[in-house]
Amino acid sequence: MSGISPGELSDNLTHNVTPSGPPTPAEQALLDFAQRYPATHVDLPWGHHAVKVGGKKAFLFLSKGGARLTGSVKLGVTAAEALQLPFTEPTGYGLGRHGWVSFDVPLDDVPFGLLEEWVDESYRTVALKRYVKQLPPEGPPPVTSGS
Repeated sequence: MSGISPGELSDNLTHNVTPSGPPTPAEQALLDFAQRYPATHVDLPWGHHAVKVGGKKAFLFLSKGGARLTGSVKLGVTAAEALQLPFTEPTGYGLGRHGWVSFDVPLDDVPFGLLEEWVDESYRTVALKRYVKQLPPEGPPPVTSGS
């Protein structure tokens, strides 16, 4: 990587970029669902949406996919089962070795129930125990009037 100093590389990797257009309704629905969890916020590294917990640990990535909903979650116990589905694959850049699973589905056939289960598992896998203790034993946090 000649010509780029380590500082410039770091700046490029951590710089928030405006996404190419607003989220699709499907992306927004999944972002809204993920933000129901404690201590979460949306970041925009590389122009993609990343939902993070505790300020820095991502548990959901969503990419612009045109007429498709594409993203990645970190799964624990269900990763092997998830990877049997035709619309999934291990996440690239070596992340698949650490439980990250990528999905790519058409916007007119989004399996929201399944993706919400994966977001829940991903949050519980990534988040600190003090945040997970705020959740019901199974499933997502309840919808509140502020959500």
